[in-house]
Amino acid sequence: MNREFHRWWSHDLGRDMDLLVFGHDGPKVLVFPTSMGRFFEYEDNKMIAALADRLENGWLQIYCVDSVDTESWYNKYAHPYWRLQRHLQYERYILNDVLPLMWNKNWNPRTIVTGCSFGAYHALNFAMRHPDKVTDCVTMGGSFDIKRFLDGWYSDDVYFNNPPDYLANCTDGWRYNHIRTVLSTGEWDMCWNDNEEMAAILRGRGIRHELYVWGDQSYHDWPWWRPMARAYLG
Repeated sequence: MNREFHRWWSHDLGRDMDLLVFGHDGPKVLVFPTSMGRFFEYEDNKMIAALADRLENGWLQIYCVDSVDTESWYNKYAHPYWRLQRHLQYERYILNDVLPLMWNKNWNPRTIVTGCSFGAYHALNFAMRHPDKVTDCVTMGGSFDIKRFLDGWYSDDVYFNNPPDYLANCTDGWRYNHIRTVLSTGEWDMCWNDNEEMAAILRGRGIRHELYVWGDQSYHDWPWWRPMARAYLG
């Protein structure tokens, strides 16, 4: 299987950023890590192994980015305004650095964004904010409301980065209907209700989506996200 490590200076973030690429062809998959996670966690937690046949056969190509969550949402030493600004710099890094790399390496027309747990927030928010950049969004065990990170502080930037807020007021849901949006969770997942609430918002706005709640005592962890990835990525 093709495996590549990339590191370069991000002008938007003002520091080096790391990235791993797996596979050589097929739909491009941008993977956001879990809370404060690193670019190597998808591989370390056997998600790459779970998709190895698809990567080896050119049916998927996966790009695993690093996070800056410790500098943004989880940075309790910074005012909430600056936590959000750091997140916006991270979004610009994805737009200005990561997506051009993906498109230059692989001309497949499909671009999938995905993530588990807090990575699911990043994936869904990115897809909804930039529907012209994405064809699929697959979330696993996601929680989508970021107001809990902001100590009661609120602004327009919070609104436009909090999917439960801006999607609930969406009047042009048709803009998202070219995206295959998948919300997957487990019956014992602490985020099950978050997924039900997001599905209700999408349904109310006429935004196409698929909600899957797995049984068999499925919970919020990698042993369940591996088969979900096989079920919904591709």
